[in-house]
Amino acid sequence: MKRIIVIIAMAMLTVSAFAQQKFAHVNFSELVQLCPEADDARAAMAVSQKEVQATFNELVGEYNTKYEQYQSKASTWTASIRESKEKELVQIQQRIQEFQQSVDAELQQQQQNLMAPIYEKVNKTIQDLAKAGAYVYVFDVSTVIYVDATQSTDLTVEARKVLGIPEGRTLETLQQELQAQALAEAE
Repeated sequence: MKRIIVIIAMAMLTVSAFAQQKFAHVNFSELVQLCPEADDARAAMAVSQKEVQATFNELVGEYNTKYEQYQSKASTWTASIRESKEKELVQIQQRIQEFQQSVDAELQQQQQNLMAPIYEKVNKTIQDLAKAGAYVYVFDVSTVIYVDATQSTDLTVEARKVLGIPEGRTLETLQQELQAQALAEAE
């Protein structure tokens, strides 16, 4: 009998202790995308992409010029000149392909290098808020199927303040900013 009472008491303490644990959730992706440093990273990537596009256009322009020259003069050239010009065209095509492949990898690496400190800053902010609030777990809403907002605190708003994200800035307003920027650059 004493044993059953002890077991019941232990079970009640365990349930009570579990019920007192605090849980929180955040939207990690939103915090990263809206962080002011992310704007700087996007601007740096845009500059790099413009430089890449300019170089790519030069290579394609060189190819097109030589191809047009080949088409217009091929009938007047000797076989060895034609063969030399064809090899030159193939080499330019290979340079274009190699450029695309290497540049894609470099841009991807640059993006990772630019975003890594932002991820670290957001992660540290969340950890600091979780420790200060004595939360046992903090879940990212993008990877959790269900969050009961009545039993879990949303730390996103508090993290936004710590990270210096303006109140009215949302993913929707960011999207509008980026679209307006793209339109302005296209004109």
